[in-house]
Amino acid sequence: MSADAAIVGRPVQVYEPYRSGLPPLVPYVKNLWRRRHFAIELSRASMRAAHTDTVFGQLWLVINPLLNACVYFLLVNIINGGTRGPDFFTHLIAGLFVFNFLQNSLTQGAESVTKGGKLVLNTSFPLLLLPYATMRTSFYRFLPSMGIYAVLFAGLEYFGPRTQKCNAAGACVDLNTLHFSWIQLLAIPVFAFIWLYVAGLTTFMAALTVYFRDTTQFLPYATRIWLYLSPVLYYADQMKPWMTKFEMFNPLYPILGLWGDVIARGQLPHASWWIATVAWGLGSFAVGTLYFLSRERDFAVRL
Repeated sequence: MSADAAIVGRPVQVYEPYRSGLPPLVPYVKNLWRRRHFAIELSRASMRAAHTDTVFGQLWLVINPLLNACVYFLLVNIINGGTRGPDFFTHLIAGLFVFNFLQNSLTQGAESVTKGGKLVLNTSFPLLLLPYATMRTSFYRFLPSMGIYAVLFAGLEYFGPRTQKCNAAGACVDLNTLHFSWIQLLAIPVFAFIWLYVAGLTTFMAALTVYFRDTTQFLPYATRIWLYLSPVLYYADQMKPWMTKFEMFNPLYPILGLWGDVIARGQLPHASWWIATVAWGLGSFAVGTLYFLSRERDFAVRL
């Protein structure tokens, strides 16, 4: 039987090239879900290459951001005359851990398509799997740091410094500024919207890098400046009024402000921060994903 005769009667999928416009979304999403194991294996291969599947590799994932947090704490504490306490330290490491997730997803995801050039040219699959694979890798690098955060928070709660609160009768009790609360469980939905925001930004940058390769050289400096402009090294509600006017253009101002209030302070944030976080998360995901899909078929020509 000839090769041509062997394929007679089998369904054939034909891709018609386009330079702009969206593919059929429902079939694309179904194909994306069927090929999800490809992204999982791609992420696992990346983690094995970075030795993050070993004990020392996992340990370094925690030690590295923790050391960065200690360095920033010393610098910020010295600048403020040594007045920062353990409550600020928990705020700092919580913000740095989630910012590292954003930074790793963005820097690695931006070059996911250009680095996967041979796969793009020789294999037919939804290219959205490439930036999603890098995000999976960043997420699994982020998880151990939150375990360490929980341990540090518990240690500071039970062994940290106390402050005295006295009533009118003169009776005083020792209080700790840190305490576990059910409000901290809200960190799960907050991180879900953070993931949506990062996913949209990562897919947008992955598509943009195909056309402008120098974007990856600019990203490390942009993310470093973004860190200084975001409420990580300080509390969002302690900014001066004239700075707050500019922070309304910074998506991480409400997002990280919400994250810090929930997971570090254990208090309910402003309703406006919830609204802004949901809006930025859904908006970024929609814009980034649709832009990526509209340019996907043009990637093979550009690589």
